[in-house]
Amino acid sequence: MILETLEKELSEKNTVDQLHHLANLFPGGVVFSTSMGLEDQVITDLIAKNKIPIRIFTLDTGRLFYETYELIDRTRARYKIDIDVFFPRHESVEELVTRKGFTSFYDSVENRKECCFIRKVEPLGRALTGARVWITGLRADQSANRQEMNLLEWDESRQLFKFNPLIHWDYQAVVDYLRAGNVPYNPLHDKGFISIGCAPCTRAIEPGEDPRAGRWWWEESKKECGLHVAS
Repeated sequence: MILETLEKELSEKNTVDQLHHLANLFPGGVVFSTSMGLEDQVITDLIAKNKIPIRIFTLDTGRLFYETYELIDRTRARYKIDIDVFFPRHESVEELVTRKGFTSFYDSVENRKECCFIRKVEPLGRALTGARVWITGLRADQSANRQEMNLLEWDESRQLFKFNPLIHWDYQAVVDYLRAGNVPYNPLHDKGFISIGCAPCTRAIEPGEDPRAGRWWWEESKKECGLHVAS
């Protein structure tokens, strides 16, 4: 009942008021995970410009594009904000690389998911420690799996609310917002990289391809790393 009531309250507000509402309801307990994608830059801009007390963090897998690292610094400088960075446990990375090599993720979906777990899922768990609300930049039209997601969800495994403020935005709405506010974004987006993750696992897409086609392009799967699953 709490979930339904809160989602109804949020659905009646604009995005800025939604963020303020959650920050007031759960003081110190609302966090935003950014991968520095287009959608995430919209949310960062909304949080920073409106001085909403929401902690922002990102995951550094150790395999990101240089352009992503550069964007983190540009975003910090633009908004004069902190972006906490969480790294994978070095012991786990060392053990994986020693046992399977640097590119085991190309060999099977299981190996890829193992790498994603070590570099992304486990660090996310640490980043979300103590959080009451986890804000994401997910949009429904990014993948079939995400079409099943709602504005507000209860994440049973992590025991927190998951808020997806842009879930009903389309791609053009995101681009229009960024252009109107001159919001910094990753220049790789202009080169056909729609969804950007780790450098070895991301390629540009061709016109007409699915937006997630550039992620783990060598395999046929749901194109998810394990951070987000439909409730």
